[in-house]
Amino acid sequence: MAKRFTDAQIKGLKPTNQRTILFEDGGRGFGLRIEPSGRKSFFLEYRFGEAEERRNRVLTIGKYPTVSLTEARSIASQSLSQVEQDIDPATQKLTKKIADRNALTVGDLVDEYIEKWAKVKKKERSWKEDERLLNKDILPAFGRKKAKDIRRRDIVLLLDTIVERGATITANRVLAVTRKMFNFAVGRDIIDASPCVQIPSPSKENRRERYLTEDEIKVFWEKLDDTKMSQEIRLALKFLLITGQRKNEVLSAEWNEFDLKSKWWTIPSVKSKNQLTHRVPLTSISMEILNELKKITGQYQFLFASPVGHTKKNPERKVGMYPILGSAVDRALRNNLTNNLKTKQTNIFNLDNFTPHDLRRTVASMMTKSGVDRLVLKKILNHADRDVTAVYDRYEYDKEKQVAMLAWDRGLKKILATQKKTEPKTVLPKKRKREKSKKVLPNNKIGEDSDTMTYEEYLKLHNLRDFTKKK
Repeated sequence: MAKRFTDAQIKGLKPTNQRTILFEDGGRGFGLRIEPSGRKSFFLEYRFGEAEERRNRVLTIGKYPTVSLTEARSIASQSLSQVEQDIDPATQKLTKKIADRNALTVGDLVDEYIEKWAKVKKKERSWKEDERLLNKDILPAFGRKKAKDIRRRDIVLLLDTIVERGATITANRVLAVTRKMFNFAVGRDIIDASPCVQIPSPSKENRRERYLTEDEIKVFWEKLDDTKMSQEIRLALKFLLITGQRKNEVLSAEWNEFDLKSKWWTIPSVKSKNQLTHRVPLTSISMEILNELKKITGQYQFLFASPVGHTKKNPERKVGMYPILGSAVDRALRNNLTNNLKTKQTNIFNLDNFTPHDLRRTVASMMTKSGVDRLVLKKILNHADRDVTAVYDRYEYDKEKQVAMLAWDRGLKKILATQKKTEPKTVLPKKRKREKSKKVLPNNKIGEDSDTMTYEEYLKLHNLRDFTKKK
């Protein structure tokens, strides 16, 4: 055997009936085991301990060729350095092995993230969406792997797969929740570093700019009655347009949040997106909608109570027990904005596509157009103010919000009252009954009881032109 191992020599070694042990000359205990089965593995034999406790120890480095000869020599050299520092490499390896065995899998991390962070920090709708994304895309790919073993490349390849199936925006959402989850893991000392660092968003998202013009508002409002959707959803869409509040805050609204005498709607902090209590002035149109809703859902907890009763999944569910889902409102509006021959759906509004959230943008645009101050508009929309001054400014802006909402109420009434400009319609001439023929006389006068008429009167009666005369 040569003084130093070579790959060619190791590959050429044949197994025997017993285990064969070979040491590399000058390797300070670095050797190779050859099992009767033909398996070859590197090891390091060394002495560790002091005085009477000093004894021989063996560290198994790894199987060849999974661990290359170069890698094995490097590990042996590092282990001998540890021995010189009174660190037992075999014990350290065993400790690491136990730690690896006890390390959280990605599946464990997902559970801990949802229970310890998402449910605590986020609203129900938001943490359920996190859970859905993680269950759909992360768990099937990495669920059984150790969280500490996930690399940046693993995340990038997964995102590529999501983009390739056409779900470009979903890829962005998966990256966002995965990054949050691994940051949570770093904070709890589950892993040392996040594999999501410096991974850019897979797809560019275009900022929505859709809002309804005054003519479109009028069409939308008038055509709602012709749509195929429940009356509760129709009223919800109208309420979105008059109040400008978020869809989920509107749909989850409860009757006990409304003071109909003083005309205020108070959205509690547990429901508002920025977790701040928000007061919304109620205008005359708002009150009309609420009065109509009172007849439909007044006996229930929620304004927009779902008409769905018991289901297979929830046999104890009753009508009005839960609010209408946001997805149901989205779907109802989308179906009435779509032309589909198979489902016989038609675009009732005959407008370009828009979403319930675009109604909120419409309110903001119309208010800005009418001269409402941006700060007041921000208070009406309940946008979080990140200015340092906002921390000290505790004024509620109730009066300013009332003035702005009343102005929008008048503006909406004006829009709905205006006559829509239409092209003149082509009117087909009505079929005339055959009349009894009358003699036409050349003179211009006829008797009252006579059956005859003048030529000029005949032309006028039948709306004809005298071609005998020049124009």
